[in-house]
Amino acid sequence: MEDFRIPVGERASEGVDWVVENLGSLFDWLRSVFVGMYESVNWVLSTPPAIVVIITIVVLGLFARGWTFAVASALGLLLIVGMDQWDNAMNTLALVLVAATIAIVLAIPLGIAAAKVRPVSIVVRPVMDFLQTMPAFVYLIPALLLFRVGVAPGIVATIIFAMAPGVRLTELGIRGVDRETVEAGQAFGATPGRILRQIQLPLALPSIMAGINQVIMLSLSMVVIAGLVGAGGLGGDVITSLNRLDTALGVEAGLSVVILAMLLDRFTSAFGERRGLYAALRKGRPAVGNV
Repeated sequence: MEDFRIPVGERASEGVDWVVENLGSLFDWLRSVFVGMYESVNWVLSTPPAIVVIITIVVLGLFARGWTFAVASALGLLLIVGMDQWDNAMNTLALVLVAATIAIVLAIPLGIAAAKVRPVSIVVRPVMDFLQTMPAFVYLIPALLLFRVGVAPGIVATIIFAMAPGVRLTELGIRGVDRETVEAGQAFGATPGRILRQIQLPLALPSIMAGINQVIMLSLSMVVIAGLVGAGGLGGDVITSLNRLDTALGVEAGLSVVILAMLLDRFTSAFGERRGLYAALRKGRPAVGNV
């Protein structure tokens, strides 16, 4: 038994090497797409003066959750400016927005498919378990080989790590829609597509929004790992503080991450609560006549 060994790692390494050799141009194109998206979002966030971005976020916060949240947002963002972490925070926010958007675009259709087709669910569930439980550092090895150092491997690792709750909660939300409501739509002659769009998705929105919230939070939790592969931003400062044992820099970068996390969490939660109220009002009296 001492000599017995299953060469799983070797086979995985050979598979990655084959992909690098034969599909390198495809991954170069994907890298340019990811980097282009990141640079575009980063330009929008970093080009205006910090006060303009802060005022915009405060106004959005006022409409989303009221004066208390708006004032707290202003204080938190001004603290980031005061700690001289604004540029790093915007770099990190751009990476999170790009990675979370791609993860959501992939997760929601996959969750819908899993809810509608049982074989898809049987395959997707263990794959999502595998992707979320595998240490995120492991993703960086093939990501670095395929996408090279920079923001691209950080975005890829973030997408892989963060999309699982989006898939699961979308599937859960669709499956949780009252069967009698769906049957009422079918009785009025609605097609499956219209039932999905006008009954199941609106009623499942609270669960879907909870999944989107979790995708964003997990994306933000990956900023330190993204910093390891040259993505910069707040994650880069956290890595630098670890290497230098610089407590001050670590606290400032970490506190900036916390502020961004709280802002993103409250914004997505506010939208989910409003959509949840809308769904609750519709539940029990769906507009099947307009399906």
